[in-house]
Amino acid sequence: MSLDDAQIVNVNNPQQLSSPDSTLQRQVLDLGSKRSRDSERYSSISMSHREINDGDARLVHVNDALKTNERFEFAGNSIKTAKYSLFSFLPRNLFEQFHRVAYIYFLIIAILNQLPQLAVFGRGASILPLSFVLLVTAVKDAYEDWRRHRSDRIENNRMASVLVSDRFQQKKWKDIQVGEIIRFSADDTIPCDTVLLSTSDPTGVAYIQTINLDGESNLKTRYAKQETLCKTPEKDVINGFIKCEKPNRNIYGFMATMEIDGKHLSLGPSNIVLRGCVLKNTNWAVGVAVYCGRETKAMLNSSGAPSKRSRLETRMNREIILLSVFLVALCMAVSVCAGVWLKRHENELEVLQFYRKKDYSEPEVDNYNYSGIGMEIFFTFLMSVIVFQIMIPISLYISMELVRVGQAYFMIRDNKMYDETSNSRFQCRALNINEDLGQIKYVFSDKTGTLTENKMEFKYASIFGVDYSGEKTNFEGEQRGYCIQVNGQVWRPKMKVEVDKELLQLSKDGNNSEAGKHIYDFFLALAACNTIVPIVVDTPDPAEKLVDYQGESPDEQALVYAAAAYGFMLMERTSGHIVIDIQGERQRFNVLGMHEFDSDRKRMSVILGFPDGSVKVIVKGADNSMFNIIDKTSKLDATEGHLQSYSSIGLRTLVVGMRELGVPEFERWQSSYETASTAVMGRVALLRKVAINLENNLEIVGASAIEDRLQKGVPEAIESLRKADMKVWVLTGDKQETAISIGYSSRLLTSNMHQVVINSNSKMSSKTSLEDALITCRNFLVPGGSVALIIDGTSLVYILDDTELEEQLFELASNCAVVLCCRVAPLQKAGIVALIKKRTDDMTLAIGDGANDVSMIQMADVGIGISGQEGRQAVMASDFAMGQFRFLVPLLLVHGHWNYHRMGYMILYNFYRNAVFVLVLFWYVLFTGFTLTTAITEWSSVLYSILYTSAPTIVVAILDKDSSRRSLMAYPQLYGAGQRHESYNSTLFWLTIADTLWQSIVVFYVPLFAYWKSDIDGSSLGDLWTLAVVFLVNIHLAMDVIRWTWVSHASIWGSIIATCICVIVIDVIPVLPGYWAIFDLASKGSFWVCLLGMQIAAVVPRFGVKMFIQHCKPSDIQIAREADKFGSSMELARQEIELNPSRR
Repeated sequence: MSLDDAQIVNVNNPQQLSSPDSTLQRQVLDLGSKRSRDSERYSSISMSHREINDGDARLVHVNDALKTNERFEFAGNSIKTAKYSLFSFLPRNLFEQFHRVAYIYFLIIAILNQLPQLAVFGRGASILPLSFVLLVTAVKDAYEDWRRHRSDRIENNRMASVLVSDRFQQKKWKDIQVGEIIRFSADDTIPCDTVLLSTSDPTGVAYIQTINLDGESNLKTRYAKQETLCKTPEKDVINGFIKCEKPNRNIYGFMATMEIDGKHLSLGPSNIVLRGCVLKNTNWAVGVAVYCGRETKAMLNSSGAPSKRSRLETRMNREIILLSVFLVALCMAVSVCAGVWLKRHENELEVLQFYRKKDYSEPEVDNYNYSGIGMEIFFTFLMSVIVFQIMIPISLYISMELVRVGQAYFMIRDNKMYDETSNSRFQCRALNINEDLGQIKYVFSDKTGTLTENKMEFKYASIFGVDYSGEKTNFEGEQRGYCIQVNGQVWRPKMKVEVDKELLQLSKDGNNSEAGKHIYDFFLALAACNTIVPIVVDTPDPAEKLVDYQGESPDEQALVYAAAAYGFMLMERTSGHIVIDIQGERQRFNVLGMHEFDSDRKRMSVILGFPDGSVKVIVKGADNSMFNIIDKTSKLDATEGHLQSYSSIGLRTLVVGMRELGVPEFERWQSSYETASTAVMGRVALLRKVAINLENNLEIVGASAIEDRLQKGVPEAIESLRKADMKVWVLTGDKQETAISIGYSSRLLTSNMHQVVINSNSKMSSKTSLEDALITCRNFLVPGGSVALIIDGTSLVYILDDTELEEQLFELASNCAVVLCCRVAPLQKAGIVALIKKRTDDMTLAIGDGANDVSMIQMADVGIGISGQEGRQAVMASDFAMGQFRFLVPLLLVHGHWNYHRMGYMILYNFYRNAVFVLVLFWYVLFTGFTLTTAITEWSSVLYSILYTSAPTIVVAILDKDSSRRSLMAYPQLYGAGQRHESYNSTLFWLTIADTLWQSIVVFYVPLFAYWKSDIDGSSLGDLWTLAVVFLVNIHLAMDVIRWTWVSHASIWGSIIATCICVIVIDVIPVLPGYWAIFDLASKGSFWVCLLGMQIAAVVPRFGVKMFIQHCKPSDIQIAREADKFGSSMELARQEIELNPSRR
């Protein structure tokens, strides 16, 4: 016996209906078969009620691809996510790489060096650095694109069952065309956007999983139209066409009409299945392709989150501009000096050796290399730019990319950020802002699913003014598992719920008494007013089945499980009816219409046809939206009091109302609903209007209280963030009392905080409240005092729309330790983040788990998505993703601190490393008549940034740790180093330049004076300078390494050895200048004394300053490091208390 056979289905036999109103009964029965269009999710775009004209639509002829594509050739189903082809790779990749201005700079220099008048280096050598950087990036891009090509090939060659010549045949996805009919089987992935025609379910229902599209794992229902259900494509001729909107990105919206056999039908989002979705719990489904390939909604939404730029890199550009100015100054100085020198020796140029020679190969004697003083100055300037080009560090860009990849690897592999519950690791979705994690000042957090688990549990109920909260009843926390018998099998809900014994007993007594009737209505409303789909799953015991309630809302799941625990078990949901087992008696209710939840109404309603022939509307929603439509004569005051008590302990509340519809009202609603449902455009606004007209004068049924527990470690995490001097703001859509309660339990709010509450309903009252709050806040700004601002979404509507009020809110919030925003809409969340970003340079971070947090996440400097119960929209839009809120602490305090310190140091080190080499070349120019000749070989100049010194800085920037994880976690105050920009600022930049100047003077002048008036040649001096600079910059780096590893040792000392080998190899090649120079030089003791003396003299000032600061004015990090080294934790705590206040 089937499930339907086992039900008490009075609606299938009209004679059994006891209602005297036979007209209403027939309307109920007729409407029961028309539910297919009534469970649609609509987009929020408001449009006028008008037909789609030919210019705004595409015409799809069902089962006729040729005719469909006759007028316009629509996109095929082949997809292409790869960026390049074999022929376009080189030009397009180079074009993209040269978007970096620095690359254009080095390209111009390489081109200038090809000109005979400006040739300073060999033509090949001058191109090598830029070519190497471009090649490395091109290889990386080519590998990534090859993987995309491979993925595209696999996707395009998948097979689907397509109707060809009245038979379903296998066809590659890439060959599917718009208009073709496709058949899918269970667990098949949908190949294109398809309008359903029929399914294996007799009511036309198909269940789909959209995890590949929006990340949500819960099943969703889609429907085939009743008019196409009975048609078999292989046997029946389907004549008709679909007129639908043009392709767009809205995955929740679809507007179309279909004409089949002369019938005009309206199509909506519930009638289309999108590419990438998977058919579940349905044997088969048949549909017609309307969008293919790149025009499918999945492909149109395939672009990633907006790109964000690192704050540190932005500041770095300022220093690069200063270095550019410094470079121009050096070049100007050399060119002007060269002009002065030429003027002074103008009469001697004929006889000066090596400068000017005559060409006697022709009868007319010509001069070489002289174009007049003006042009010579100009050429000297350009040659200076070529010689000093590495003042702008081209290698820095690729070094930063590699360092970020290495940092991301260690963040991903950190087991402290691994979530065992969801088996998910930390995700680094944006590699370009790793270091920003170490500079966060403001944290904006969602509440539900971010601070809490978003795993709802039904706790208490208020039913018609009676409180069943366990305070007045015998509540013992008994675990109750309600079960029913179906075909000899036991069906029980998958999740058990704690029940109140008194309420359970009353629910079993039925609706004979007045209290029993109210309880009956309450739990019936919970079981019926939702979009939950019951899925029956197997268990190891063949005689037992579990009913898993699948839905998009955890709140709805909790309410349906609660109803089942009290004997109202939802068993079946189709497009036209639901079946509920009520205390062992199965009853079928026709679903005549449903107005789903939207953010404007903040409620949902369902119109049910009862077995007795009556029709009732059941509404549930937020209390502030429900109280306006409930009859004031109901038990409203008592219910409001109960809601207040529930909210005060952090529970989420919903209010339920109900009323019966008479025949005239039902007919009016039916007509309006039919008109709105069949509207092609403007359907959303019309249905909302119909819903508002229906949802009024309700009798209150009751209210539910659901607990959303805090995630593990949230209080400790918030406490650590606040100790790190971060301001934590919570932005939630929950009511104020619930948010305040969660604030206390999460330690966001404390008992010694003074709360400033702003609940305004006009612009003037908002202004007055802000002014009063500012006065109050100033009065409490005393040592030890703190203020918490609590503001609601209605007030923010007026405040965020006025610049003056925005400024007052910012001033008020800046003086508050905590800000808690309640009842806020998604765009208001983004507006609050923008408020801070516009008025301060402090860095912001937003963290959330749902689609309503996406705008906030994308607005903040750093966006973090939580892999939670509400799908993966937040993750997909985020820069980083993780499983739990508490992981924010190691992410920011440990990895963020390390990343910022490492990257800041690496940038300054790269400036120093290149500048010291350039200055050595500059000092040499001053002693060679400003002719831009160089003692250092061109190959050493080229290899300096690429081979000699590149590896150590990358390795140290990935592996070095200025403080241990234990210290950073134990003392969150250490995070303030990033907020105060201690690792990268203008002071450090100029100190680095000063140190660079001193070291370059030592490196150049010590050998110059040591070998003065000797017979040493320029090549030998060049080798000495090369080795001295490489030794010096690596020793300089070694002095700053905090945590040594074998990799650090290998990279630093290995670079020195590699440099020595390269210098030797260059000097043993006869065709290159300086043949055998290094061997003659190294054979003398003066070389080794000079090399050692330079290193000591160059680093002594830096060493002395470091020692002075560390012993006389140590930073918090240095104190923590010493304490960590010697184990003096108590001493560390005492010194931090003394140091931190003066530093903030």
